Amino acid sequence: MLVNKAYRYELDPNNQQRSSFHQHVGVARFTYNWGLEQRIQLFKTNQGKDRFTDAMRQHKLLNSLKSTQFPWMYEVSKCAPQEALRDLHRAFQNFYRGRKKNKRIGFPRFKRKGIRDSFRLTGTIRFEDRKIQLPRIGKVRLKEKRDIYCRGRILSATVRRMADRWFVSVTVEEEIPAPEPINGPAVGVDLGVKTLATLSDGTVFDNPRAMERRLRKLKQLHRSLSRKKKGSKNREKARIQLARMYLRVFNIRQDTLHKLTTYLAKSHSRVVIEDLCISGMMKNRKLARGIVDVGFYEFRVQLLYKCQWYGSQLVVAPRTYPSSKMCSKCGYKMRDLSLSEREYVCDQCGLMIDRDLNAALNLVAASWSETENACGEDVRLVVYPPGFTKQTSMKQEPNLSPGP
Repeated sequence: MLVNKAYRYELDPNNQQRSSFHQHVGVARFTYNWGLEQRIQLFKTNQGKDRFTDAMRQHKLLNSLKSTQFPWMYEVSKCAPQEALRDLHRAFQNFYRGRKKNKRIGFPRFKRKGIRDSFRLTGTIRFEDRKIQLPRIGKVRLKEKRDIYCRGRILSATVRRMADRWFVSVTVEEEIPAPEPINGPAVGVDLGVKTLATLSDGTVFDNPRAMERRLRKLKQLHRSLSRKKKGSKNREKARIQLARMYLRVFNIRQDTLHKLTTYLAKSHSRVVIEDLCISGMMKNRKLARGIVDVGFYEFRVQLLYKCQWYGSQLVVAPRTYPSSKMCSKCGYKMRDLSLSEREYVCDQCGLMIDRDLNAALNLVAASWSETENACGEDVRLVVYPPGFTKQTSMKQEPNLSPGP
């Protein structure tokens, strides 16, 4: 099975290479903003098909203007502006596709200096001992002392700055053996804020609360940054301290989610989760920060591709499936269940059980029957085969058309 994987390494550049990184980032940002402004002007001034353009035509126009208007672009690799225009074209494709499907995908915005600085390179990229060869930049040392675990044909390398550290993400095309179906049991997973995940077998994964536990320190660093004079060295030091703290929060959250999703995909034949409306949940101002701190969407993304890699099956229950309000023993459905009620008490059979565990049991029980649940209602669960990401709803056949 041919798959694309990304491997991230931390770089250890010297001062000259750091300066080259900043030049590439600046060129990529300028090219993206230049292309976005040109697209906006074309749409306002022209009519018909002339109102639109693509990455190839913009790149040809940019090459014709380089020698006269942008001669400083010759100091960096040609891949940086080229890939930036491709990213812009992809952003417009997502925007138009979202409008056709009535999805809230925002219009592409101009990039700011210091915000998600990155650039992508293609061409001759290879590893030599503890170094990576990048086009135009040369050999850059890696901080990792272990063997290179990247195997396969290298497609591209994305260099990204996080706080004051530089990382390279190498996209590799690999041939992996087709996974054999896992013989483990099925499991239902109920995500939450109080606990990260509750499984139907009773296992509970604690929420690390990466941001909440460091919220006081983050506020102090934000106040310290706001009091520094703009353009001063002290302000730059304060900005780096704040960025390091956010990077630590990000690393803790990613590490927790990767460990959980890998365990689920490797140990269970079928994993059942809910199709959560995250944007709707974020409207609750009391829960918004906690939901962001957990990373519900990232959990689903990781679980989707890991189930394809390891041979397990991912089942996504519809949003309207009453996993929390339904009794896992008799199937009785409660009308109202507030978020403060952490224990489910059935009015019909008297069952007393943890709310999250009850929801997980309902999910794993419904996964064995795709046409009927405990209440006798017609509910179809969405089974995502490899490469399919469409959603479905209750009383509707699963639409297994390829995702965008």
